[in-house]
Amino acid sequence: QVQLVESGGGLVQAGGSLRLSCAASGRTFSRYGMAWFRQAPGKEREFVGFIRWSGGSAYYADSVKGRFTISRDNAKNTVYLQMNSLKPEDTAIYYCAAGVVPSPKTGPAYYDYWGQGTQVTVSS
Repeated sequence: QVQLVESGGGLVQAGGSLRLSCAASGRTFSRYGMAWFRQAPGKEREFVGFIRWSGGSAYYADSVKGRFTISRDNAKNTVYLQMNSLKPEDTAIYYCAAGVVPSPKTGPAYYDYWGQGTQVTVSS
């Protein structure tokens, strides 16, 4: 059974930083792509970024490009989302997701496994 567990959310002032973690367990993820999504109240789930376990550059939504960075630690089976220069509009529940996705896909339906989410709140 695949498990994804996010951590690291919290309350931060605008301009601040947070680092989210997504610990994966239950299978070998070398064929998987990992993505971060977020969902604000009353809005649809929104793609944030993507990285492959096997290597290569990360891919980002335009709304976070230059402020957010995705990285991975294969030895720890953990993916990170470093968020800098946070804005109030970044406030959302952040989810990590995994799927057999060889290239970046922005639609949630491409991903088979999801974490429980972690709340990020950015105050103005």
